[in-house]
This record gives sequence, structure tokens and C-alpha cells, in this order.
Amino acid sequence: MAGIYFVTLAVLTASAFLMARSRAASLAGGRGKEALHSLPIYHGMFVASGVVAVMLLIFIFGAPLVSHLAHSSAVSQLPADVAADRLKSSTAFREIFRIVAGEAAGPQATDAIRNAAEAYRSTYASGNWALLATGFAAALGMLLFGTTRITTSFRARNMFEKFVKVVLVICAAIAILTTIGIVLSVLNETYRFFFDPDIKGKPTVLGFLFGTEWNPQAAMRADQGDIQSSFGFLPLLTGTLLITAIAIAVAGPLGLFSAIYLAEYATPRIRSVAKPILEILAGIPTVVLGFFAALTVAPLIRGSGEWLGLDVASESALAAGLVMGMMIIPFISSLSDDVINAVPQSLRDGAYALGATKSETIRRVVLPAALPGIVSAFMLAISRAIGETMIVVMAAGLAANLTANPLEAVTTITVQIKTILVGDQEFDSAKTLAAFALGLVLFFVTLALNFIALRIVQRYREQYD
Repeated sequence: MAGIYFVTLAVLTASAFLMARSRAASLAGGRGKEALHSLPIYHGMFVASGVVAVMLLIFIFGAPLVSHLAHSSAVSQLPADVAADRLKSSTAFREIFRIVAGEAAGPQATDAIRNAAEAYRSTYASGNWALLATGFAAALGMLLFGTTRITTSFRARNMFEKFVKVVLVICAAIAILTTIGIVLSVLNETYRFFFDPDIKGKPTVLGFLFGTEWNPQAAMRADQGDIQSSFGFLPLLTGTLLITAIAIAVAGPLGLFSAIYLAEYATPRIRSVAKPILEILAGIPTVVLGFFAALTVAPLIRGSGEWLGLDVASESALAAGLVMGMMIIPFISSLSDDVINAVPQSLRDGAYALGATKSETIRRVVLPAALPGIVSAFMLAISRAIGETMIVVMAAGLAANLTANPLEAVTTITVQIKTILVGDQEFDSAKTLAAFALGLVLFFVTLALNFIALRIVQRYREQYD
């Protein structure tokens, strides 16, 4: 039904645009477009935007209402004990949705469930048709209202531009509110993790931030002995920073130097071939890079270490960091290349006129001018490395070791979040809520890194008139 609704929306929008544009053109008559305040196309876009707005608003608010009514109708057909029990009702609704979708009913499909499915189907269908009729009627009303507003002096262009501005503001507000919602939800679960008295085995804030042992799985085995759960954050932070530092040590020089070469030294023919090939690295799935790290890089590092007499783990931070560095090279290279190319040519010409060589011009003029963009490229690469999960899981392992030795196995914050939340988890245990605490701390770590980068840019950037 949603498809029919949006097809109707598209047809009505196109019709409104054509009718309004035709009416505006007819008002101009033989006097030409100069007789109108706005071009006929703006009159058409104004009326069409009104039709789109009202139909979308009706769908946004009406579709959840229809689903709620259908759900309530189905619940009314279920036995009271099933409707009151969350587990039984969820099981019943799985059967209801299967029946509604036309699939074969399972062994748990009782007569009550079949009646509930029929009630759900009937209410849902009636509600959707009512939603379509309401949207159609509202669109016709907006079409009639819009066409009556069309006169030679009507400021259709100004009205349409206001509509576009409102849409842009709404989009920006949605992005901001989404960020605020994510932060608030993580804050709420983190507060429960630390201060909810019903959560057993939770740590203190200081114990979490400065603890040196991480073992949330022990909370699931409390009945097997005196094993105590441990929620020390430091091993995860150390592993995250260690792997990220290795990745940046690989990707930073390679990405920046390749960007300088492509922007300043390469011929257009070489650039047109080299840059797309370099950017292919960004499109390789991380699971493929993880396989490469686990099956090729890690054994190679371990073999080289044994040849040198070093004790290298089969899963090491070095293997994960090297492959992660390969992954983020395009982030630094492509963005830095664009920033360097954006530096005005007049700055280069002025340096050459003063007798500077090409390398001196790059070091003393181009790079200082492009510093904010280059730092932004590095920060994007660092954020990408901090948030990577699959490569670390496959190449560095899950061991939460508090070490700065790149030859040992480590884990990261994101890997532990993934590990904790895999499968069916109850959100009333310290083990599960620890993932939200990790997410909140990771948020502040990333925020701190961005603040440091901003200070570096403010300290060393060069500004030119």
C-alpha cells in the first residue's frame, strides 16, 4: 500500500506542477513572462511542493497510527494471558505476521491467533485505504488552494524558496536531534550501568576508567565459582590507541606523500590513472582486509619474528595496524590531494618569483596553507581506524592485554562492544550495559582528539589574504 500511496503522490505532484505552470502562463497572455512577478515554473513548483508536503505529513503521522490500530485490533482477539505476557505475545505476533504475509501457519497457530491475524489484516487494509483517501483529498485541497493563489503579482519564487529553506532547516535539525538522541540514550544506559542498584556486579566510575583488567564474561559464570567480573577500561584504551598509532604511522606518510606527488609532481596522465587505483583501497570490504591480515600478514610477521628470535603472537596488534593503515591510506591521500589542489596558484607563483625551489614552495607555502584540510584528513582517518572492528577481530584477537608491545594480541573498544552485544542479550546485566559505557567513553576520546587537532590547526596554520 505504501507503493500505491507514493505513486499517487508522484502523479498528483506532477499534475499540480503542470496545472499551476499552465495557469501562470495563461495569466501572462500575450504580455510575455515580464507580466508575472515570478516565472511560471516557480508557480508550478510552489503548488507541487505544497502537495508533496501535505501528503508526506499525512503519511508520516498516519502510517504509525494505522500500524498501532492494527496491532490493537489483533491484541483484542488474543486470550488475556497471552496478551499480558510479553514473551507469549511476541511469539503470537510472529505467527500473526506469517499468516498475514501469506506463509504457512506454524504449529503454534491456534484459532485465536488466526482470528487475530484476520483482524490485523482487515484493520491494516482499511486503515491504509483511509490513509490513501485522506492524503488524496488533502492533496486535491492543496492543489485547489494553490491554483487560486496564482496571480500576476503573486511572489511564487519567494514562497518556494521559503519552502526549500524550511526543508533544509528540518534536515539539519533531524541530523542534530539524531546526534543528541544517540548521546542521551548512551548516557541513560551508562548511568544505569554505574548507579542502578538493581544491576549486580557493576563497577565504580573510577574502577571502570582506571581498571587494568577486562573480563565481562565472568558475570555470566558467577555460579561456577568465585570468578569475579572485571570492567577495567585501560586495556581496551591501550589496545585501541596502539593499533590506531600503527595504522597512522603507515597511512600518514604514505597518504600525505602520495597526495603531494599527485598534486604537485604527477602529469595529468599519471594522475588520472594513479588516483582512481589508489582510491580502490577505500572500496575493499573490511572483512576481505581482515582475511588478508589473518591469513597473510599475521603469519608473515610471526615467521619473521621467529627468524629474528622474537616471541610474536599468532594474532598481534602489528598485523592489524599494518592492514588498517593500508585501509585508511585513501582517506588521507584523496582528501589531502584535494586540499593541496585548492591552494591558490598565486601563492606558488609568488614563491617562485622570490627564488624558491619547488620543494621549498611545497614545504614553506603550500603545506602551511593546506594544513587545516590535511589535519582534517588525518582526523577522519584516525576516527575510521578507531571505529574499525572486523580487521581487529580477525587479526588482533579478543584478548584484553594491557601492553604497548605491538607483537602481542590486543583488543579494542569497538571489538568489545560488538562482542558484548552479539546474540540475544538482556539489558539488565552489567555485562550488556558495559557496552554503552564503552561507547560513551569512546565518544569523549574522539571528542578529545578532535579538540587537540583544532588546537594544532589554530597554532600552526598560515593565513593568507
